[in-house]
Amino acid sequence: MTANLGGQPILILKEGSQRTRGRDAQGANIAAAKAVASAVRTTLGPKGMDKMLVDTIGDVVITNDGVTILKEMDIEHPAAKMMVEVAKTQDDEVGDGTTTAVVVAGELLKKAENLLEQDVHPTVIAHGYRMAAEKAQEILKEIAIDVRADDIEMLKKIADTAMTGKGAEAAKEKLCDLVVKAVTMIADEDGTVNTDYAKVEKKVGGSIEDSEIIEGVVIDKERVHPGMPKLVKDAKILLLNAPVEFKKTEVDAEISITSPDQLQMFLDEEERMIRAIVEKIVASGANVLFCQKGIDDIAQHYLAKAGIIAVRRIKKSDMEKLSRATGATVVSSIDAIDVSELGFAGRVEEKKVSGEEMIFVTECKNPKAVTLMIHGGTEHVVDEVDRALEDALRVVSVAVEDHKFVVGGGAPEIEVSLRLSDYAASVGGRAQLAIEAFANAMEIIPRTLAENAGLDPIDMLVELRAAHEKGDKLAGLNVFDGRTENMLEAGIIEPLRVKTQAVASAAEAAVMILRIDDVIAASKMGGGEGPSPEEMAAMGGMGGMGGMGGMPGMM
Repeated sequence: MTANLGGQPILILKEGSQRTRGRDAQGANIAAAKAVASAVRTTLGPKGMDKMLVDTIGDVVITNDGVTILKEMDIEHPAAKMMVEVAKTQDDEVGDGTTTAVVVAGELLKKAENLLEQDVHPTVIAHGYRMAAEKAQEILKEIAIDVRADDIEMLKKIADTAMTGKGAEAAKEKLCDLVVKAVTMIADEDGTVNTDYAKVEKKVGGSIEDSEIIEGVVIDKERVHPGMPKLVKDAKILLLNAPVEFKKTEVDAEISITSPDQLQMFLDEEERMIRAIVEKIVASGANVLFCQKGIDDIAQHYLAKAGIIAVRRIKKSDMEKLSRATGATVVSSIDAIDVSELGFAGRVEEKKVSGEEMIFVTECKNPKAVTLMIHGGTEHVVDEVDRALEDALRVVSVAVEDHKFVVGGGAPEIEVSLRLSDYAASVGGRAQLAIEAFANAMEIIPRTLAENAGLDPIDMLVELRAAHEKGDKLAGLNVFDGRTENMLEAGIIEPLRVKTQAVASAAEAAVMILRIDDVIAASKMGGGEGPSPEEMAAMGGMGGMGGMGGMPGMM
C-alpha cells in the first residue's frame, strides 16, 4: 500500500503485507467460503459419507459431524474461518444442523457471485438477503408443528433423525430410548433443559448395544485407599472444595529445627492437625467424601479407618452434577462442614468397567443428573457414538424447550424457497434479485440430499416442487426409496430451532463476507523480512536493534 507525495512513493504498510481490493477480494473470499462448504457437503443426510481427519501428531478422527470436521481442519483463510464460526454457532445454539448451515451459507455466496457479475452492488444483495432471511424465519415458524414435552414417541423420532447417518446407526433404537429418558429426567419444572447434567462416559469394550443410562452420576476415579469400603448404602455425601491436608502458610516461611525432638514434635503436630480435619468430617455424619482438591496420605488412612469412601481431584463439572443429583452443597472450608450440607444417595459403589475402577452414585432422591455409559468396539466407534449422542441430546432438549418441530428431508427448504419466490415478486426493485437468489439457494439442501444418496437431483427437485405447489407442505425426500413422501408419517422430524438458526447464521455469514471489498493482510512474522539469527547475533542480540525501533524494515 503506497501513497504518492510529489512523485515520491511512501510506504504505509509493513514490507511484505498484501492487499487485495474490489472484485478480486470478493472473489477470493467467496471462493474460500465455497471451498469450506464443499468440504462438508458430502456428509449431509442419512446417506452422507464420513471424513477421516489426521492431525500433525497422527491422531485420527473419523466423523461426518460438520462442526467436528471444520474444527479439526487447520483452516488458514480468514473468510473460511468465518464459515467455521457459522458451524460453531449452530453447534452451541442447537447442537445439530451444522453442515446444513455451512452448505446454505456457501450456496448463498455462490448465488451472490452471479449477481455481482451482473453488476448488482454488494450492499443491495446484502439488503435483499437480510429481508429474505427474516421472511424465511417467518415461513418456518408458520409451517412448524407443536410437540408436547411428554410426547415420548415424537421426541424419539427427533433423536432418531439427529442420529441417522452418524456412526450410531447400528443401535439407533436403543440410543434414542436412552437420550429421551435422559432429557426427560434432567428437565426442570419450568421446561428448561441443561444438557450439561447428562454426562456421557465413554468406554471401549463390548458393543454399542451394551450402552446404558445410570440414574445418578458416574465418576471416572477410584477410592483413594484400598482399605475403604467398596459399597456404602444410604450414603451421606459430603462435597468438599478444600484440601484435606495440613494448612501451609500463605507467605514464604522458614521453620528452623535444631534437634530430633523438635522434628518429632513438628511431625506429630502435623498429624494431629490432619486428624482434627478428619474428625470434623466424621462428626458431620458423612460416610462418602468427594473432594475437589487433594487428600493427604495420613488423612486417607484415618478416613479408611472411619469406614468412609473418599475420592479426590474431582472435576468442577462433576461436583456440580453430584450436587444436583444428591442435594449436597459444595463446602469450601473444613470449618463450614455441617450436617445440613450433606447430600443423600441410596448407593455409592466402586465397580470395574472395562478394566477401570469407577464410582457409581445411584438411587438418589432426585436424580436430576444422569450418566450415559457408552460402549463400543473401538475408540473411533465410541467417539462417533459420543458425537451422535451429544447432537441427539441437544436437539431433544431444544424440542422440549420450544415445543415446536418441522419435518426433515428437504421439505421446509423447498417450502421456504417457493414462498420466498412469491415474496420477491411483491418486493420488486433490485432487492427482488437477491431474494430470488436466496430462494434458489435454499434448494441446495434437498439437492445435496439427493446427490449424496446417488439419486438424480433435478428429477427429485421437480417432484418436490410439484408436491409443494399442490399444497403438500410435508412432502420431503425419502433418500432410501428415491421418492417424495410425507415426512411426518415417515417420522423424519427435527426441532424448529435447527432450521431457523441455520438460516439466520448462514445469511449473516454470507452478508458479512459479501460486504468485504478490501483485504489487507500483514506480513507473517519470520517470513524472511527480518534479520536471520546469525545477523541478530552479529548485532549483539536485541540491544543492537535499538529495541526493535532501530531496524528500519521492522516498523
